[in-house]
Amino acid sequence: MLTHHRKPVCLSLISTDLPIWSVVETAATLYQKDTDRFHLLMTAPPLISCEVESVISPEDTLPQSKSKAYAPNSPRILWLEISPYRVIMTMQGNAQVSYRHFWEQGVYGISRYWLPTESLQPNDPIRLRNFTRSLTLNGHLLPENLRLEYELWAEKVQLGCYILNLEIKH
Repeated sequence: MLTHHRKPVCLSLISTDLPIWSVVETAATLYQKDTDRFHLLMTAPPLISCEVESVISPEDTLPQSKSKAYAPNSPRILWLEISPYRVIMTMQGNAQVSYRHFWEQGVYGISRYWLPTESLQPNDPIRLRNFTRSLTLNGHLLPENLRLEYELWAEKVQLGCYILNLEIKH
């Protein structure tokens, strides 16, 4: 039972105790895998990278640093696997930060982050835990709103409390 729908979406991430707030409004493709299982696929805006280069001018004896910002050409793909019981979110693309989160209400899930590497050796992911306080999925036949409230942990240190909210407009 694979059906798909192209829908406008708004995905927001807010920290309740840190100055973190991010909103992405875009179009996404919603795939219905089963009666209560969905995949949502969207292209996220690129992260802006910053390079610092040294410039030696003839007038100066000390190097000066200049920074320039650039946006990578290839898109980042954001993929959510959604059900009333668990959510998996994966971000990948353009050799920048990639991540995979697993949330299930009342469970310590795993969050993995892969940072870009300049070397030829593969780098291991940064592994964190998240505790899902609540997971709410609303909608009659298709999901309309997903709300996740969770804590992010590194060993015994809490890295903040977050709310992930997804609105799918029908």
